[in-house]
Amino acid sequence: MLGLAARAGALAVGESACLRAIRLGQVKLVLLATDAGANGAKKMKDKCAYYHVKVIQALSKDEIGRGIGKDWRTVVAVTQEGFAHRLGQVLMDMMEVKAFD
Repeated sequence: MLGLAARAGALAVGESACLRAIRLGQVKLVLLATDAGANGAKKMKDKCAYYHVKVIQALSKDEIGRGIGKDWRTVVAVTQEGFAHRLGQVLMDMMEVKAFD
């Protein structure tokens, strides 16, 4: 699912790209790695809370990277509603995840 979203241009990848997209109001869902650093994770969660963006912590950095066909990635932001909804459903159904509204 992440690979499809990446090919469709529906992802912002990396901390700076995600923060920029969040500030512009383009982000529907943020996927944060479970092994993200404490400072980076807090910064992303705080920004998402301020802008009312849902955050899901479900996959490792390596799993996120493999999902989009790249090396490890700490955070990706989904910018299209359909992908965000479906990805959120799949992750919540398949895994025990931490979701932050």
